[in-house]
Amino acid sequence: MEGLSPSVDPHSELMPHRHRIQFPPADAKNLAQDEVSFNLIEGERTVRIRFHDYDQIYMRAGLYEQVFYDRLKCSSPKKVAELLKRTVEASDSNLSELRVLDLGAGNGMMGELMKAHGVARLIGVDIIPEARDACSRDRPGVYDEYYVADFTALKPRLSEEISGWSVDCLTSVAALGFGDIPPEAFLNALQFVSCGGWAAFNIKETFLDNSDESGFSRLIRELIFSEYLDLYHLERYRHRLSMEGTPLHYFAAVVQKTAEIPLDFLAERGIDTSALL
Repeated sequence: MEGLSPSVDPHSELMPHRHRIQFPPADAKNLAQDEVSFNLIEGERTVRIRFHDYDQIYMRAGLYEQVFYDRLKCSSPKKVAELLKRTVEASDSNLSELRVLDLGAGNGMMGELMKAHGVARLIGVDIIPEARDACSRDRPGVYDEYYVADFTALKPRLSEEISGWSVDCLTSVAALGFGDIPPEAFLNALQFVSCGGWAAFNIKETFLDNSDESGFSRLIRELIFSEYLDLYHLERYRHRLSMEGTPLHYFAAVVQKTAEIPLDFLAERGIDTSALL
């Protein structure tokens, strides 16, 4: 994929065959996004798969792209990658010099876009081995290294190895705020980013609403108004469609890490600091 133009759709050539997918007729608009499911017809059997059953989805080549990008028109990897590129270049930095840690890398869609933008190093991380297997199958060679790891319980040897990559950018797309990546995992990933480095991510649109008291939303609100992160760009956009065709909006954010985040700052905000590096 070395010569891929950033304007190229990163999943357009990854559909070995079409899966038979049925969205249930029942109204799902009152369900949380991580509770919604679809039916996959495989021969004589019908399999019910939740949208966040990533292990089951990644085991089937092309299914992730078909559900979320073909049917539901997800735009998040492209949006976050473009905003990061625009922000870094506007700050007189060079995107091609970045060493990127992609948290919740999945089957490599964000990584493929970052590679297309020419970043220097690209490290993928996900908690499930099916994600790494799918990336090796669908986008071989995109990442310089891909780790399967729980970032709330990093082994010292792995932590040292990741530190050796000298990361100065963190990306995380469509994985935050639903329990897929807990606040402690995000913070541990952010610890690897050098001061002056960048982080680009998306999060559901309610995170700026004080009524959203989920751990991740509260943490992000605190951090972006703190002295430890500078908010360079915040944009509300259409993340994807619901099964009923209703737009689901997220925020995309690009921040610069200005200082290490002290443990007492986090402890005062209810973060379990025993899980942090």
